[in-house]
Amino acid sequence: MTAFSLALWMLTLLVLASGVLVVTLGNLFRAALSLGLVLLGVAGLFILLEAEFLAFVQVLIYVGAILTLVVFAIMLTARIQQPRPPSRSWAGPALVSGALFAVLASATHALAPTVGGAAAPVTLPQLGQELVTTLILP
Repeated sequence: MTAFSLALWMLTLLVLASGVLVVTLGNLFRAALSLGLVLLGVAGLFILLEAEFLAFVQVLIYVGAILTLVVFAIMLTARIQQPRPPSRSWAGPALVSGALFAVLASATHALAPTVGGAAAPVTLPQLGQELVTTLILP
């Protein structure tokens, strides 16, 4: 396993685990901090994909500005923590979301174009024409 794939898997697990924590944590402040981990993990994925500008914008705008605003909004609202009602089973929503994921993954795989051999370089006008004619659905 290369260092790239190891870093990719670690960041992917960080993003997925933090995303689950955002949804399942009862404390709103801790959920916002988990959202910060998700956004930082996505910035790390951008760095791995050699999109440094997107990583910089991700950290600057989303983590630096929007998440800070969300945290301050949570801290400044004087909401008394009420006990949570007993939670229902997660089996139903997990089954529905898993089935939806399977349908979307199979549809994406079926619609993906097959790549054969070396393609000629695409010019910007050709790309624009393809985007507004044949590739409008994807």
